[in-house]
Amino acid sequence: MPTSDQVARYQGRLSGPLLDRIDMMVEVPGLPPELLAAAPDGDDTATVAQPVQQARERQRARQDCVNAQLSPPQLDRHARADPAAQALLERSIAALGWSARAQHRLLRVARSIADLAGDDAIQKAHVAEAVQLRRALVRQ
Repeated sequence: MPTSDQVARYQGRLSGPLLDRIDMMVEVPGLPPELLAAAPDGDDTATVAQPVQQARERQRARQDCVNAQLSPPQLDRHARADPAAQALLERSIAALGWSARAQHRLLRVARSIADLAGDDAIQKAHVAEAVQLRRALVRQ
């Protein structure tokens, strides 16, 4: 298991343009086998797949493609954030020094989170979640 310093050094070797092409990064800590064995069963695949399928259908109905395929002009049309969400997005982009490409990826993820929640507009909570999913990519 690599240490946090090793991970930071490795990420430091990755270029900004490469990191811009990664949408999300989720850290999953290692667990001892006895904890894994004692963990309750999770949802089955069909249960998890249903809301994902509904979100993809919502995307296709709205824009004739899934969010991952939206061009920047399409993002402007279909991934509008409410004022509080837009303010958080702008503050996060500025504070974390993210590029326009990273901003577009963040908007696609926030749009997908909103679709999974069944919301028409991107709200502050959707942007906050998208930032957290991407923030692990920031070099410290």
